[in-house]
Amino acid sequence: MTAVTQILIVEDEIIIAEDLQTKLIKMGYSVPVIVSSGEDAIKKVKENNPDIILMDIVIHGKMDGIETVEKIHEFSDVPVIYLTAYADQHTLERAKITEPFGYLLKPYKERELLITLEMALYKYKMERKLKESEKKLRERERWLIAAIRSIGDGVIATDLAGSIKIMNPLAEALTGWNKEDALSKPLREIFNVKSQEDNETVEEPVAKVIREGSFYGLSEQTILVTKSKLEIPVDIIGSPITDDNNEIIGVVLVFYDILERKGMETKMRTGSINSSGT
Repeated sequence: MTAVTQILIVEDEIIIAEDLQTKLIKMGYSVPVIVSSGEDAIKKVKENNPDIILMDIVIHGKMDGIETVEKIHEFSDVPVIYLTAYADQHTLERAKITEPFGYLLKPYKERELLITLEMALYKYKMERKLKESEKKLRERERWLIAAIRSIGDGVIATDLAGSIKIMNPLAEALTGWNKEDALSKPLREIFNVKSQEDNETVEEPVAKVIREGSFYGLSEQTILVTKSKLEIPVDIIGSPITDDNNEIIGVVLVFYDILERKGMETKMRTGSINSSGT
């Protein structure tokens, strides 16, 4: 069962407020309380947590409606529609700062009130969904970054143009580049690899992923040339990053130092290691 939308009316003219309350109840809304001052409005928002506020700008108390909304927004994102007889530019500019969801000039028609209310509630609902989606996305990004940082191999992710977007600590250590200097730079500038056999550069990893999809290795024996010109033999795995439509939007490279393994292979070929491994 759908909950009835609860509205808080903040209006200092009791006859107008009660008439508005009656109209809103007939429209199907819940209006449990009417207040006439900013202080009472703040108190009721904390107590009742209404779905939306209809706020007159000129009200009783030390604060006007705009000041009251500023105070409310310090602890609540409840949407507000201003009801006022004042349409001067100064008032409008002050009201805009509080980002209201509507602005109705008195006298207003019931149809106008209904449309403004429904539009405000719909806009608020969509904004909440968007914020929730953004929050979930940020949480996923934090988990992803944490996972990438903890991986025991070098990891670099780029966009489709080959600009570096993510780089984990081991990738920094292996390439000799710190993340702050490497981000947004072309992959080729940071991840300088060549073939040990002919000392030539190998196919650009992003282009290879776009052409082939996932790959394992760029050449038979791939060398990573670090920032300080040190040469490290590496194995490389490249995979595409895709969107919801399975379109490639970037590339992730996982690479690791195989110097120790290469040494072991050399020893085995030369007979330096016997069958017991000593």
